[in-house]
Amino acid sequence: MTPAGAWTKAFAALLAAAIVIPVLAVAPLAFSKQSFLQLPPHDWSLRWWEAFFADASWFRALMTSFEVATLSCLLSVAAGTSAALGLPRLGPRMRTIASGLFLGPLVAPVIVLAVGLYALARSFGLVGSTLGLVLAHTMLALPYVVLNVGVSVAALDPRLALAASGLGANPWRVFRTVTLPSILPGMLGGGVFAFVTSFDEVVLAVFLAGPNVKTLPVRIWEDVRVEYTPVVAVAATIMIVLAVIGSAVGRLATRGTA
Repeated sequence: MTPAGAWTKAFAALLAAAIVIPVLAVAPLAFSKQSFLQLPPHDWSLRWWEAFFADASWFRALMTSFEVATLSCLLSVAAGTSAALGLPRLGPRMRTIASGLFLGPLVAPVIVLAVGLYALARSFGLVGSTLGLVLAHTMLALPYVVLNVGVSVAALDPRLALAASGLGANPWRVFRTVTLPSILPGMLGGGVFAFVTSFDEVVLAVFLAGPNVKTLPVRIWEDVRVEYTPVVAVAATIMIVLAVIGSAVGRLATRGTA
């Protein structure tokens, strides 16, 4: 390894540590026995984990996040896979326009999307509803599915589908036996990213949540505005663990697209 390469890797490791260490510092706070934040904790306890799961509002917010993230994941995978399969069939100009529309949520400021979606959801009576959150998070997660499945579609040999058709397979059987197994890693990877994106999202959720429909990030935000107790660290730790697991699963799934 050249000195330049070693310095590059050392700088990358230092940068990664600067990003990750402050996030991981939240986890020890969740196991503190004190009622205030102290790092490292003076005494260790599961007191705040018991408080988290004993509090109906925290547990309900966790379940709402799981529900919204799961539904958003399923919808975005279905819509994103259809889009990724259909984009190559369009002409160059239409494909560019359609790709820009599908990938727009990645580049548009989230606060701009939140204001627009709030106005739209309010006109349809969806503010404070699970459906409103699911649709908003589906739009936000859709680009990740389109990108991941698009990589798998680009690597798919079109001659395989033509050969299956030539042997008498109908379009559904061609998709089920040829196309689907080839793009499945991209679908899994996109689905994981969609789930994590929805579960961690807070800006759209703040605008669209209501008293009876509140996700875990919104519940954390509300609690931090009043006081920052270790029970917030418990909720944050749960989110960190889910994000790490999701990233690992997504990484394993997307290896099949290479």
